Amino acid sequence: MFTGIVEEIGVVKSVQIRQSVRTIEIEAHKITADMHIGDSISVNGACLTVIDFNQTSFTVQVIKGTENKTYLADVKRQSEVNLERAMSGNGRFGGHFVLGHVDELGTISKINETANSKIISIKTTKNILNQMVKQGSITVDGVSLTVFDLHDYTFDIHLIPETRRSTILSSKKVGDKVHLESDVLFKYVENIMNQNQSQLTEEKLRAFGF
Repeated sequence: MFTGIVEEIGVVKSVQIRQSVRTIEIEAHKITADMHIGDSISVNGACLTVIDFNQTSFTVQVIKGTENKTYLADVKRQSEVNLERAMSGNGRFGGHFVLGHVDELGTISKINETANSKIISIKTTKNILNQMVKQGSITVDGVSLTVFDLHDYTFDIHLIPETRRSTILSSKKVGDKVHLESDVLFKYVENIMNQNQSQLTEEKLRAFGF
């Protein structure tokens, strides 16, 4: 379980491919302080397992199934990545519930930037757009963000200065891919409502504050 609050920007040191398994070594300093073999790390929103580490870097592996749902096959040496450790039991919950399971790939279709703001439009499928609500939560490359606006085929996010400073989203360009994970709580509600025997209605959800 993650929160979508990026702890550190890492830098890819090496990428090796053997027998369809991609091994990625990532330079990091903050999150390696209490790292262990087998730890789960969110790398641009994808939950990966630590197989080796030292004081300045750690290594993860990406299998074919993960590659097919992400753009991790395109990550190269010197690429920057958003990093977050799994949430500790006594940690403060600053973002929202993030599983690290990428639902869809989005494509940046427009960037509107001024001195004080940066609004990014992301094109994605109807499937994930239907799991969003305006002012709701969405994870983009591992970053917990608020849905600023919704359109027929795109949605907008608004990057505040701190998000631009502490994540890789500020360096994204039009045409770049991003990992998307919709709010897991919305998925549970959607699943319950889709069950024929469910007595949960849209009116009841509104009454409960959803």
